[in-house]
Amino acid sequence: MLGIAADIKTAHGLGVEVCTLITANTVQNSHQLTSVYPISVDILQQQADILIHDKPPSVIKIGLLANTEQVQWLTRLLTRYKKQIPDLLSVYDPVGQASVGGSFNTLTLTQLTPLLQQIEVITPNLLEAKALTGISDVINIAQLAEKIHHDFSITSVLIKGGHNDDQQNCRDYCYHQLNQLNKAKQDSQYPRDKTKTAISYHLSSNRVNTHYNHGGGCSFATALASFLAQGYLIRDAFTLTKAFINQGLLASEHLSAENGHQYYGAFDQQTWPSTASYFPKVIDELSVTYQLLPAFNSLNLHGKKLGLYPVIGSIYWLKRLLPLGLEIIQLRIKNVSGAALEQIISEAIALSKPYKTRLFINDYWQLAIKHGAYGVHIGQEDLSDANLAQIQQAGLRLGISTHGCYEFLLAQQLQPSYLAIGAIFPTKTKNMTGQIQGIDNLQQLLALRPQPSKKQIPVVAIGGINITNAAQVLATGVESIAVVTAITEAKEPEQALKQLVTLTLASY
Repeated sequence: MLGIAADIKTAHGLGVEVCTLITANTVQNSHQLTSVYPISVDILQQQADILIHDKPPSVIKIGLLANTEQVQWLTRLLTRYKKQIPDLLSVYDPVGQASVGGSFNTLTLTQLTPLLQQIEVITPNLLEAKALTGISDVINIAQLAEKIHHDFSITSVLIKGGHNDDQQNCRDYCYHQLNQLNKAKQDSQYPRDKTKTAISYHLSSNRVNTHYNHGGGCSFATALASFLAQGYLIRDAFTLTKAFINQGLLASEHLSAENGHQYYGAFDQQTWPSTASYFPKVIDELSVTYQLLPAFNSLNLHGKKLGLYPVIGSIYWLKRLLPLGLEIIQLRIKNVSGAALEQIISEAIALSKPYKTRLFINDYWQLAIKHGAYGVHIGQEDLSDANLAQIQQAGLRLGISTHGCYEFLLAQQLQPSYLAIGAIFPTKTKNMTGQIQGIDNLQQLLALRPQPSKKQIPVVAIGGINITNAAQVLATGVESIAVVTAITEAKEPEQALKQLVTLTLASY
């Protein structure tokens, strides 16, 4: 029953309602598992039938399955439910062995395969991943994850790192098939390389020395299911889950030490992780490539905030706004290329020189370097194509777009001049399906900056911000708000800008 208790405590701690169907009663303690008593599938079906109309699920988390009858029943149930609820997700924690020794079932991989082919997300540890692939000697975690995906067509394979041989770090890996999980969100599952069909996420944290980890695997899968149920993309659900687990392990580290690391205790399920120290390091091609790159030059704010950050798309608007004394402006040019594009950028940079306003060029970093821009802003989808070392060596400031905690942590590791978080609200200028952050998530992301505050990278909030909602965005403590249509589509742009500047000054 510990698994069910862990599920309930985890989901409630993360603000998710949970309905449980208990598949078996077990006889076990902290030393051994002696018996498993499966629940009849007739009883499980009655429970499922009465719940589906009253509490239709958004995510089904699957744990212990005690026999083939339960596997066959659940396979049929998922097939039927997915026809009724098209966006339904299933998260499977393949519980086979008890952490104290002994097996929960005698199911073979052949018997499990029909169910595995119905699963969207699976969360094995390293030993379970090897069992699922039938390859006992492979330790390449990426290879194991890709094989599980290939063999069973599971969209997201998350392999937990608690059983690896690294005594210093715990590394978790996610292989995700793009454009499959929640198809309505497929545009937001960005591949930096547009030809990719899959992407991987690799997270690392310091290993926590505690024996209070009984139920940690169940808690991991349930936390992941809870974050997915609340609409998070897989990369952010994965990152938040890793932080949730780190938080629980660290909470009991002192107890484990006091008991000489002998007592096998339960994992401590807590609440939403909101402290930067609990969050993992992102191991990404970019972070590895630029791990020795010095921090980008600061914005030299001298204690001030950036305030209002207009994003405009023409020389016309630049000429109109430059004389108004703003701290920062971004030029975002679309649907222009070649000599015409270079002419616009060179003219814009020349126009900005007499002013104190910091002009950032969106994306076109080569032209920004060539013509001596103050800074360049790079979106996530273009980061891999940009040479950050060249930008840094040229002395340009760098701004990076982020959408959620995974990208925020990664971008923070690159030490840019500022970070942008968006979209805070739905916006006319870009399809941000699946990546609307909202005020609460913005507040949570701001808490992930390192302390002390003097080392924090300034953050700009962007996306759907206007005169009616700017005050609540500024109340989060963000250093700047970026606006587009709030100025360019206003009946009186200068008046709209003046009102927005007044709001930003009032928030200081």
